[in-house]
Amino acid sequence: MSAAHPNPQAQDKPQAEQGNYRWYVLAVIFVGTFMGPLDSSIVNIALPVIAKEFGVGITTIEWVVMAYLLTTSSLLLSVGRLGDMIGHKRVYIFGFVAFTAASALCGFAGSIEQLIGFRALQAIGATSLFASAPAIITDVFPPHERGKALGTIGTSVAIGLTAGPFLGGLIIGALDWRWIFFINIPIGIIVVILALAIIRESRAETGKRFDILGAVTGFGALFSILLALSMGNTWGWSSAPTIGLFVTSAVFAMLFIRTERRVSDPMLDLTLFHSRLFAAANISALINYIALFVVLILIPFYLFDIFKETPQRAGLVLMSVPLLMGIAAPISGTLSDKIGSRLLSSLGLGITAVALYGLTWTSTETGVLSVAALLSLIGLGSGLFQAPNSNAIMGIVPRNRLGIASAMQATMRNVGMVLGVAMSGAIVATIAPKGHTDPNLLSAIHTAFTAGAIMAALGMVTSLARGSATPAQRSGPVA
Repeated sequence: MSAAHPNPQAQDKPQAEQGNYRWYVLAVIFVGTFMGPLDSSIVNIALPVIAKEFGVGITTIEWVVMAYLLTTSSLLLSVGRLGDMIGHKRVYIFGFVAFTAASALCGFAGSIEQLIGFRALQAIGATSLFASAPAIITDVFPPHERGKALGTIGTSVAIGLTAGPFLGGLIIGALDWRWIFFINIPIGIIVVILALAIIRESRAETGKRFDILGAVTGFGALFSILLALSMGNTWGWSSAPTIGLFVTSAVFAMLFIRTERRVSDPMLDLTLFHSRLFAAANISALINYIALFVVLILIPFYLFDIFKETPQRAGLVLMSVPLLMGIAAPISGTLSDKIGSRLLSSLGLGITAVALYGLTWTSTETGVLSVAALLSLIGLGSGLFQAPNSNAIMGIVPRNRLGIASAMQATMRNVGMVLGVAMSGAIVATIAPKGHTDPNLLSAIHTAFTAGAIMAALGMVTSLARGSATPAQRSGPVA
């Protein structure tokens, strides 16, 4: 099956192009997409409090985040394929039920080991939400409104990231860290009820077998590479565990590709990458998130250690990224319905590259407002990029591959995030090994910003390489 069937006559129309049904669906998906980033940002701000209660150090408490990240990243492709086979509504509802139940377990955790384990269970639910939400949106919205809808979903992500630290601070200050998990329970119950009542099931594939070997080898490849990248700075990049994980990942990746080429019903249809648009858009997404997370991981240290800002002022500065992202995403998504994704996505990456390079010229002499202005540009660039790029990916795949396309985007996001963190961490650790007391810290952070700018510029090139989609290619997924 061709990944980029150009025949608009062969495509299925979305389930409901008329009436208000699609907007009701968007509202339900909006809340689900909001909960993932909200939970992540709330948990991050609570880590010091949780570590103190359980009496553990940073190398242990970081696994509260790592367990979530590794689980979601490694399972996305499998869950996306499962949605294509059994229906995306089922996967979405399962995801919310699992996410809600695991949130309750996290709140009742009696030890750090239990909390880490329950976070992995919570991640299974989140994975189901990430892998199914864009597929559901693409299935119910007509092509001329799809970019607007995906841009609105991008806004929900930005709101979740923005509200998380503020809401988390309020909850921890007024109640207890456990309530950052308990707050998910009533929301989850309400959304499950609404999803059951509102969302109609997508047309699932019949007579297909789930590719178990592909799922196992794909999980092994992703889990190994992400663990190596995440722990490389701690263990040492030339240490036996790190090298061993890289080798393991390479072996699993070769087995995965070999399996997917041979089985009749592959988990990942490799022919999707025959489409230059699909391949270039996914590579651009990976690079975009590498550049973005170079900023997100280093800016707090930049503001605290170089500018000596208070946590309150630093939080206000950091809000500029998701705030501008949330404003730009629905606008760029709507525009992409009219003019395609190439110009908007490439422009977004170009703005990010310029802003990242601009950060290398900031210092205490230029003032913190210059940092805030450049972070706003990065938020603008990211907002311009994401919705059109997602619109392009979801519009080029066959309808029975929407789940795997959604999962591929989420995988690129998570892998890019880990690569961005690993790259910036390696640069800072090499140039300023003493950390926040090192006199070379400013130079190290500026070097990392330069590397991020180079990555964003490279992403602009790969984005331009997608070519100009024809009207038929922008008209929606085909059968």
